[in-house]
Amino acid sequence: MDKKVKCIVWDLDNTIWDGILLEDSAVTLKKDIDKVIKTLDERGILQSIASKNEYEIAMSKLKEFGLDEYFIYPQINWNSKADSVKTIADSINIGIDTVAFVDDQITEREEVAFAHMDVLVIDANDYFKILEIDNMKPKSITEDSKKRRLMYLNDIARKQEEERFTGSSEEFLATLNMKLKISRVKEEDLKRVEELTVRTNQLNSTGYTYSFEELNHLIHSEQHIFLVAELNDKFGEYGKIGIVLLERDSEKYTIKLLLMSCRVMTKGIGTAMLIHIIKLAQASNKQLFAEFLHTDRNRVMYITYKFMGFEDFESENNSVLLKYESEKEREYPGYLEVILDQDNI
Repeated sequence: MDKKVKCIVWDLDNTIWDGILLEDSAVTLKKDIDKVIKTLDERGILQSIASKNEYEIAMSKLKEFGLDEYFIYPQINWNSKADSVKTIADSINIGIDTVAFVDDQITEREEVAFAHMDVLVIDANDYFKILEIDNMKPKSITEDSKKRRLMYLNDIARKQEEERFTGSSEEFLATLNMKLKISRVKEEDLKRVEELTVRTNQLNSTGYTYSFEELNHLIHSEQHIFLVAELNDKFGEYGKIGIVLLERDSEKYTIKLLLMSCRVMTKGIGTAMLIHIIKLAQASNKQLFAEFLHTDRNRVMYITYKFMGFEDFESENNSVLLKYESEKEREYPGYLEVILDQDNI
């Protein structure tokens, strides 16, 4: 596994605690494992549970230990651990190759490793070493990463409300009171922007990653417009969820990079960002192009470009240069309030 871990999935019996809960309710936490869990949370690594247990009993015990709130989409049931790990990755909307799995039973570890070869499988006896694994060490810890679990808990609340809602998707989005703020990337944004380029694969138009030094150069470049988007709604903050890097010359603007956090995939944020860029190009009377590099995960971004009126202009292997050809007047989605930082855009 060569990618940073985005979620670590824990077993419970003889993993987080000593003993088997259904045989003895007086189980005790492994020594200092609560510190490991809380440190991972502070690093922005999500955590979940894949345990063969009774859900209510297990969650009650986690609550007793003050740890229940640290685990999202817990799979406490009698399904196979491999299925549970896949369910968790799908629910969070992350690649299975960014998941780690911790279990005391070699048969469970081997089952998960066989079904998901890209999962990092860890013997529960080595839990005290987890914090030292390179894959568990983010390059930087941003304010957004510290709040990542809380943001996902907000996402779960949104999904639950949407499941109860009886109207259309747009009608539901209108109830969220979403506010999208677009501004120039500032120096204090750079760590989060760097994190986005590293973590975002699915909603990434080129798959490019940038070092902190490269990003710092771009915010001072006269040839580039470098924008960051952050989103809020009635449930709370999404944080900084999107960036766009625009290169400009005397005749044209070229989108070098457009990416969005997967958490806003269904919110129309990519469309809103593109509309803003289109308006910038039109106001400057410039042609608008976009670079796109096909990967195994980012087809939805290509579809977004095509939907917004971009057509293939040049192509070579997996690389495509698109050109905006539409003359249609573009307006932001009605359910979304777009706030432009006029002093910094």
